Amino acid sequence: MTSTADSAAGDVAVGDGPIVAVRDLARTYRGGVHALRGVSLDVPRGGKLGIVGESGSGKSTLVRLLAALDRPTAGTITFDGTRVDDRRDRDLGFLRRRLQIVFQDPMGSLDPRMRVRDIISEPLGRTRGRDERVAELLEAVDLPADAGGKHPHRFSGGQRQRISIARALAPRPDVLIADEAVSALDVLVRQQILDLLTRLVDEYALTLVFVSHDLGVVRKVCDEVAVMRRGEIVEQGPVDTVYDTPRHEYTRELIAAAPTLHGALSTAPPPTSVEPAQPES
Repeated sequence: MTSTADSAAGDVAVGDGPIVAVRDLARTYRGGVHALRGVSLDVPRGGKLGIVGESGSGKSTLVRLLAALDRPTAGTITFDGTRVDDRRDRDLGFLRRRLQIVFQDPMGSLDPRMRVRDIISEPLGRTRGRDERVAELLEAVDLPADAGGKHPHRFSGGQRQRISIARALAPRPDVLIADEAVSALDVLVRQQILDLLTRLVDEYALTLVFVSHDLGVVRKVCDEVAVMRRGEIVEQGPVDTVYDTPRHEYTRELIAAAPTLHGALSTAPPPTSVEPAQPES
């Protein structure tokens, strides 16, 4: 199989079936708390899958299991044909390279003691061409070249999320998970980061898993969607089909209650500056 890391930009990884397959996944915590209940899900290779649901629906638990940051109580997770749920941490190096996550809070995921160039290059280890790769990624996320010498606190929230995205892209992954990656940003910056993510996913031929409680954002970014409620997937399918003709009552309630990104943008005050500005001093 030819992975995205070994192919030219624009070529989708070649292989049979979904790149991630989840079957009958369950996660129960102490006290009998059922975070996931029998979840089955396919992530199409080269696709853009949205996972939506309210807080407590199990979205973040599912993400942690997909990334092997936690282990399921039952069920299986397969990445590109290889089971990962039953592997030891030391045997998951291939998954760490090929699947990366952008989290909601960039300040929580960026080491404040490290300079940006070291944060971005950290997943690369001691490989040759680190400086060139950092320069390429800073340009890709629309940050100035001298940003690499500064610390995260010198940047705005939107700029820090750009740094997080650059770091996730550094090892040339096949799958990018965005876990509520724009929910902490104001509406104007959110639009810019969404546009950036969409462009980079296409440019680097990534498979995207976009996790959000915001249905409008998911419709803008994704082509398929899975709706979660109380640890279960209650509905899934093409975005337009699920949104225009929802079959489950919970999906209908979410859609009816959801504000739209377009509506938020139309009522937002004019920007005083446009991201990305120069790093803050």
